[in-house]
This record gives sequence, C-alpha cells and structure tokens, in this order.
Amino acid sequence: MSIVLEHIASQAPWKGKIYSNGWTSAAGGVHDIVEPATGDVLGSVGQANAEDVDQAARSAQAARSKWAATPFDQRAAVMREAARLFKERASEINAWNMREGGSIGPKADWELHATIEQVHMAAALPMQSNGLLFPSAMPGRTNMWRRVPVGTVGVIAPWNFPLLLAMRSVAPALALGNAVLLKPDPQTAVTGGQLIAQIFADAGLPEGVLHVLPGGASTGDALVRHPAVDMISFTGSTAVGRSIGAICGSMLKKVALELGGNNAIVVLDDADLEAASSSGAWGAFLHQGQICMQAGRHLVHKSVAERYAALLKERAEKLYVGNPHAGPVHLGPIINDKQVQRIDGLVQDALRSGAKALTGASHEGRFYRPTVLDAVTPDMKVFQEEIFGPVAPITVFESDAEAIDLVNASPYGLAAAIHTRNTQRGLAFAHQLHTGMVHINDQTVNNEFHVPFGGMGASGNGGRFGGPSNLEEFTQTQWVSVLEQGIQYPF
Repeated sequence: MSIVLEHIASQAPWKGKIYSNGWTSAAGGVHDIVEPATGDVLGSVGQANAEDVDQAARSAQAARSKWAATPFDQRAAVMREAARLFKERASEINAWNMREGGSIGPKADWELHATIEQVHMAAALPMQSNGLLFPSAMPGRTNMWRRVPVGTVGVIAPWNFPLLLAMRSVAPALALGNAVLLKPDPQTAVTGGQLIAQIFADAGLPEGVLHVLPGGASTGDALVRHPAVDMISFTGSTAVGRSIGAICGSMLKKVALELGGNNAIVVLDDADLEAASSSGAWGAFLHQGQICMQAGRHLVHKSVAERYAALLKERAEKLYVGNPHAGPVHLGPIINDKQVQRIDGLVQDALRSGAKALTGASHEGRFYRPTVLDAVTPDMKVFQEEIFGPVAPITVFESDAEAIDLVNASPYGLAAAIHTRNTQRGLAFAHQLHTGMVHINDQTVNNEFHVPFGGMGASGNGGRFGGPSNLEEFTQTQWVSVLEQGIQYPF
C-alpha cells in the first residue's frame, strides 16, 4: 500500500495545489504531508494564504446564485454521485486516513461509511419543505416564510475525523444551495480536503461552488474575517472557537461552533460493570482518545470503584499500540509531538498530585499506552481539562447528587454517559445534566448522522449538525408577502 499511496501522491493533480476553480498554485506556497507514525513525508499540498482566500471568496460569491437556482433534483444528483464516488474510492481514502491521520483501519472504515451516509442524507435535503404559509389580518394578503441559502459558508475542519467532520458541514451546505470554502487542517489536508475536492469535481459540481484551501491559523483567520463569507462552521478547540465567535459576532455573521469536551461516563452502584468498563475503554481509548466526545472523566460509585478500575485496567492492557499501516493495531500514533507532551504533562501532573497509574502512563515516541489513573480528584488538571489522549481518569463519588454536581462542574457540556440497571433512574439523572447529549448504558462517543448533534456551554454555541438541524444551520429565512392589488394607506 505504501508504494501505491506514494505513487498516487506523486501523480495526483492536487500535488502542491489548492482547489479553487480547478487545481491551482497557492500564493501561500506548499505544505508537506507528514505521516505521524513514522515522520515520513507522504506528499504535498498547496498552503492557502489571505490572497488565496480572497480570490476564492469572490469566486464563490459569483457562482453561488446560479448554484442556488439549480433545480433541487439536480443538486441532489450531484450529492448522490459524490456518495457513489466516496464508496468507489474507499481503498484510497482509507489508506490516506490511516497514514496521514493515524487512524486504525476499522476507524477509517467507519468514518468513510458515516460520511457516505451524511452525503446521502444531504441529497434528501433539497426536496424537503422549505417554508410555511401564515395567515394575515390584511384581507387578500398571502404571507410566505421560506428558507433561502445563507450564501457562502466557510468550513474549518479538524484533523481527528478529517473526512466526516468536514463533510457534515460541506455536504448539507452545498445541497441547500450554498457555496463553500473548506479549510482542512494542514495535518490531514489530503483526507479532509483534496480527496473531497476531487470527488465533487468528478461528481459534476460546477466550478466556483466549492473551494478547498488548506492552511493554518492565519488562513482560518482570513476566512473568518472575509466580508464575502456569510457563515462560519468551525469544529475545534474552545479557545479558538471563542475567538471565532467574537469576530463573527462583531461582523453579525452566522456561526456554528462545535468545540471541545470533558465528557463524563458515570457508573452508578447498580451498573453492569462488564458493560460499563467496555464502554469506558471504548470511550477513552478509541482513536487514541483524540475525539471531542472522549470519556475523559470516569465517575464511579465508591461501592463498585475497585472492581470497575480492575476491569478497565484489564481491558487497557489487552490493547496493542503501533503503526496502523504496518499491521492491525488497536491504537495508532498521537497526531504530533506537541500533543504527546501535553497528554503526558497532564498524566505526570496527576501522579505528582496523588493519582495512581494502574497501567500505562508511558509512551515511545508518539505511541502512548492506554492509561488508567485511579484516585483522581476534582482539583487535578487531568479532571478539569480536555485530555484528547488515551487516558481514563477515575474519580469516586458517594451519591447520585454528588455525581451530578461533578458532571456539571465542568464548563464543557458536550456528552455524558450513565450506566445503571434502572433506566428510570438513568433518565432522572440525565435530565439534570448540562450536556448536549446523554447516553444511558452506552459510551460517550456516539454519532448517528440523522440525529442533531452538538453541545452546551464551552462545548458550543447551541448549533446542531444532523437531520432536521441541517435545514436550520445552513439556511436563513425570508418573509415574502403578496397582495394581488396595491392598497391605499391613510398617507
């Protein structure tokens, strides 16, 4: 696969390019794509700068009206063809996701499948009802309230699920008649950008409607601040999200922010501990814990804490860490050295503060062992901060009320999970949590493309992705009233 992939990279039309009215050179230069597991250079993409963003935004502004006026069935047909091409090119897409993003094979497979489902769902959006009729106190007046495209949507996508988290905004935005400027993270610019651009070009999307502009913080800033970009859809850290929200607020620009999380899995005293520990391991260690919905806090009733910790330790020690490209593994590499240092810094700080490492707490290069920490207290940084690594900190509680307070103590409010044999107890617990998603007898890393997804508090601004929420996120509303004949007012 290595020879094939590197050959594809050397021959690809996107080599060293950005996608903006076809494959073009970037004013910002070229950026290397580096494999996190080995440090090898896999290829190169264009690095967009403010000049590239400006040209793309102006092009999108010119193209979007015609695209919005394209009959709904034709827009849907482009979506369906894109879905077919994603499936047809699965081997290449998954290979890039594994090598560029450090994904293990099953994670790459799942992400692609979920992406295809997202695109199929987007294909159905243009045929949905796009408005309502309202009565009027004025005889003969018809009041129409309709949804219209926002205009140009800027999508800033992260590296951890580069395909899915880009397409959950790109696909519905395009389907509903918007133009899109996509900025993939430079660490996964092929999976999350170049392959998407090529698929939509081959699916028949008109030029100028989609632009793919890989780049870093300055590229994102230029995209957010551009006056011809009408909406920003951002997935990433809370700190950056706050800054983007402030800029968009000052410009009266629509913004959807899906930010970080410090998600809790709560294990009550009547829980099925085999199931709970399985959910805990999956939620903490999947994709090396590099997921906004990661189970970063394990809140366990004191009566079952020792058994839960033993089971979680046992599960963690059965997981193999290595290079996904070299053979089957459970965990691949952390995305970069800076993130390794951050994860290990939180772990070592917890150990110095009195926590105990039941397993893990070590790494070789970017390969971090799945780690279970016991005796974690709420004053430790590992409890308070988003970890974004394969670490499961266990904190003990004595009552449901205490557990609820511990969950809600975090400023984040993305996801939570509750394990109990009494579902009514679980529901009563869930109704007191300040989180956008709660899963009873399951884990925190859940995603179903048709169910609205999003957080509260520091995890987002209340926007939602998925299902009917896409109609709200990527459109705006317009009131049109009609009178058959003009009337005379008093003056």
